[in-house]
Amino acid sequence: QCNLAGWWKNDLGSKMQVFNVDNQGDFSGMYHTAVSSTQKPIKPSPLRGSQHLDEDDKCTFGFVVNWKNFSDSTTVFAGQCFMDDKEREVLQTVWLLREKVDNLGNDWKATR
Repeated sequence: QCNLAGWWKNDLGSKMQVFNVDNQGDFSGMYHTAVSSTQKPIKPSPLRGSQHLDEDDKCTFGFVVNWKNFSDSTTVFAGQCFMDDKEREVLQTVWLLREKVDNLGNDWKATR
């Protein structure tokens, strides 16, 4: 079974720490991004998520990062855990970032 608890690092140098996964698949942690478009100093940001507790090491999961410590945006991630050819767990994810805009007319540019 894929265990999300612990430290994860992506190819851009960002790191995620998942504190623990409970028996329902819920978890929390901190995301330490290495990339940002804000001019403010980057700070670790809280995350909350949930995963399927599948027996086949291919669980799907999702989590939300609230960038409240340095930005007014929110990102959602969805992914799946795989085992690579060296028997290491690898997370493959997609994400959407929602930035705050000042009015409904600017909604078109709020999601990346």
